[in-house]
Amino acid sequence: MLIIGPPGSGKGTQAERISERLGVAAISTGDIFRANVKGETPLGIEAREYMDAGDFVPDSVTNKMVRDRLNEADVQDGFLLDGYPRTTAQVDYLDGILVGRGDKLDLVLQLTADDEELVARLLGRARETGRSDDNEAVIRHRLDLYHGQTEAVVAKYAGRGILARVDGMGGVGEVTDRVMGMLGDLLKVPAVFGR
Repeated sequence: MLIIGPPGSGKGTQAERISERLGVAAISTGDIFRANVKGETPLGIEAREYMDAGDFVPDSVTNKMVRDRLNEADVQDGFLLDGYPRTTAQVDYLDGILVGRGDKLDLVLQLTADDEELVARLLGRARETGRSDDNEAVIRHRLDLYHGQTEAVVAKYAGRGILARVDGMGGVGEVTDRVMGMLGDLLKVPAVFGR
């Protein structure tokens, strides 16, 4: 499963909640990048310049990281990707990884949200956490990148018939209820979601 949406739409929070309910590993490329930046690893040093500018980390770095992560033991029975793929080239690369594993994506969940609300959310998060990659110019640049590149990813998965959209506006619990209701309906497992 893949969760996708614009920056600040709550992907990370919802990914954690889905992961807990379904008992699958949540894999966040953003978290992995930030851990490498904090640890000042070679990957982190390379990634930081892109992240601070609000740009995507190059596919060559991101693809290798995702391939390595999907070879770990905790993802053999399922996983939830958060923040990858972001480009159609990454979709093709992920397809290759999954074919090699004998797997395929079952579902792509898109969280939708209003750009101005997202800017306000991310500026608030920047004040709380001091994240260097969250200032208004960078936030708007990241949203432009999302609309310009990642929406092509959404269209590709919609064409495969595996895209489900959920409104990401509102309180965290409210969005989680919408997500879990949709997953329960699609996966036909109401007991898992308390319905």
